[in-house]
Amino acid sequence: MKKLTVIVALTFLLSNLLQAQSDAALRLVIEKDRASRDARGKLVTLNAAEHLSRGKIYFDNRHFPESREHFQKIFDNFATDAAMSGALFMTGRSYYWERAYDKAIPWLDRAAREFPATKDGREGLSFKGACHVRLGKHAEAAKTYEQYTIMYPNGERIDGAYLNTIDALREAGKYDDASAWVDKARARFAGTATEASALHARLRMEMYRGRWQDAEATAALMQAQARFAGSMTSIDEVKFLRGFALEKQNKRSEATAIWSSFPEGSTSYFSGLAADRVNGGRVIKTVSTSANDFPAPYRTEILKYARPRKIDPRFLLAIMKQESSFRADVKSPSAARGLLQLVYDTALKYNRQAGFPTIQPDDLYKPAVNIAIGCEYVAALKKKFGGLDEAVAASYNGGEDNAARWLNRSKPKEAGIFTAEIGFAETKDYVQKVMRNYRIYRSLYDENLNRK
Repeated sequence: MKKLTVIVALTFLLSNLLQAQSDAALRLVIEKDRASRDARGKLVTLNAAEHLSRGKIYFDNRHFPESREHFQKIFDNFATDAAMSGALFMTGRSYYWERAYDKAIPWLDRAAREFPATKDGREGLSFKGACHVRLGKHAEAAKTYEQYTIMYPNGERIDGAYLNTIDALREAGKYDDASAWVDKARARFAGTATEASALHARLRMEMYRGRWQDAEATAALMQAQARFAGSMTSIDEVKFLRGFALEKQNKRSEATAIWSSFPEGSTSYFSGLAADRVNGGRVIKTVSTSANDFPAPYRTEILKYARPRKIDPRFLLAIMKQESSFRADVKSPSAARGLLQLVYDTALKYNRQAGFPTIQPDDLYKPAVNIAIGCEYVAALKKKFGGLDEAVAASYNGGEDNAARWLNRSKPKEAGIFTAEIGFAETKDYVQKVMRNYRIYRSLYDENLNRK
């Protein structure tokens, strides 16, 4: 136990050190840029390495226009320099983060075509496919991902290329082709987590098509054979979906038997959904836990900003616990700051509505500012996704466009079906943890954050 405590303490110290270095680097590069402008305010030409270095610091902190200003200097003055591949990729990636996918594609395509032997080139091709998906061009996306499997059979994203091809073909309505790629993936990755993910893709596709008998058969096969560790699914999810498919076949007793088979005391997200189905959808307390593990700090600020926006403060606490463990001073590697881990470019969309006309990145470390803007953001997401909490959480972690796409391919549009469709492992895990937190907070506190 002492050894674990030391490890946690060292991790905390390292995180704080990296955060301080990141903030200091951003402040330094801003000062350098002020001194690197001519009388008209134009950025002067430096060497390629310096432009790449400054551009990357801005990029890492999500100051995308400033990053592209430096990358443009490389394009204009250092076309044969090694810095070109990174500048091309990060320019495309910056537009991707800004959801300007049509602008991102030409830059990512250049990185892929001009530097195919580099990681920037490989990543460029992969993200080009992702842009096509987000533009609804699923056939083009499938072709791009298939190209990745041909060019980079051992690339960093080879398993994702197979799985993304399956989903892109499915979304293009090419179900037979998608199923064929499931078989290809199973042959290529036999006995691995990727095979389980491919079968999971088939299960989701059959459920979307309302082919409940085929869906139940696939789920049964996965229960018997799949290797779940490291896959996009879990035994609990597959059991829940199998029960759902049985219920859709009017086999209620068999579905109830599946849903009732979760171990006593299980606290997984899908075991909670299964218990809700068996118990008529009532919110039940799945674990015996202490308020010490699920505190309600910043009560005054949370109630002040959540109530007018019709946000359950317990849901906000569930997100806050997962995002920062209630640490107001924390910063993530992706430059998210504060209690609700807001990134600066997102905060700039909501700060005025939240009552803060002007903000700087470091203002997001202030609890009142962070909570106010975070509530405005969550309220916008709830409106966008019809109040489906899982979709709000998925959007918060994985992006609005992605959550909208996952909701669009969910049929029926129920919580467990939506969560099964989440396409990022990190986001899927995040949603399940947030919703578990929320379930526990509802069992411990009322809507005014008073202990029950």
